[in-house]
Amino acid sequence: MRKPPADAAQPDYALVGLVRKAQGVRGEVLIEPLTDSPDVIFAPGSRVFGGDAKGNLPAPADTNEAGGEHQLPTLTVETLRHHKGGLLIQFEEIGDRNSAELWRGRYLLARFSELPPPAEDEVYLHDLIGMGVETEEGAHVGVVTTYYELPQGIMLDVKTAKASVLIPYRAELIVRTDLAERKIVFNDKSGLLED
Repeated sequence: MRKPPADAAQPDYALVGLVRKAQGVRGEVLIEPLTDSPDVIFAPGSRVFGGDAKGNLPAPADTNEAGGEHQLPTLTVETLRHHKGGLLIQFEEIGDRNSAELWRGRYLLARFSELPPPAEDEVYLHDLIGMGVETEEGAHVGVVTTYYELPQGIMLDVKTAKASVLIPYRAELIVRTDLAERKIVFNDKSGLLED
């Protein structure tokens, strides 16, 4: 699952898909899933929220407000089927190809609270932000400010007392991630922290 871009202002939402194109005349859309559990997130009856081409949800002024509440563009999954590495989805709110074309290039988001819980040895990447980082010896290194999904893997941007340092989030370097204590224990055998 990808987090929204740095300029996105909705920390309670995760990017779960990207609408690639309209498919057919009945309003199906081809989705590129951005999650490890697309069959759960896009199960018939589930709902996702429509973002823009940058992954941002509309601001309250851009939406219809009913009773003072911020109403987000909501899409309810009617049918789902796998197609050429993507998902063909029919949403209840999209009834024809012209309506489906309006969604091309837009991101779909889901509330973190509605996502399936991670497995015992997994963590949602957004949970890493704000965690303290320390060495195996217990020395404080810094705090995770963000992360980057790079071809070689996840990189944590850790703000230290002097500067920021990028730490690969890999099994050979990360001893453990403790969600309860909000800390990551790091083995600096590669010398990333040396001056």
